[in-house]
Amino acid sequence: MAQVQKQNVTVSLSVATIQKARVLAAKRSMSISGLLAEQLDALVGEDEAYELARRSAQDLMERGLHLGGAPALSRDEIHAR
Repeated sequence: MAQVQKQNVTVSLSVATIQKARVLAAKRSMSISGLLAEQLDALVGEDEAYELARRSAQDLMERGLHLGGAPALSRDEIHAR
């Protein structure tokens, strides 16, 4: 498996949020940095999946669905006597 290149990011949080994040990270046996990275990875993955589904649905709507039935008649064919 290829090693993923990582880069540090600085984030400013309130003291109360940091304290709560420390407790949450400790419950999960990880660091705050690991906790943030995991959550950001999940958020980015969800967004990518949403965009893929949105493009797929848009493509399907543009192509339309064949629901059976006969081809539409022209105006002249409808009114022919």
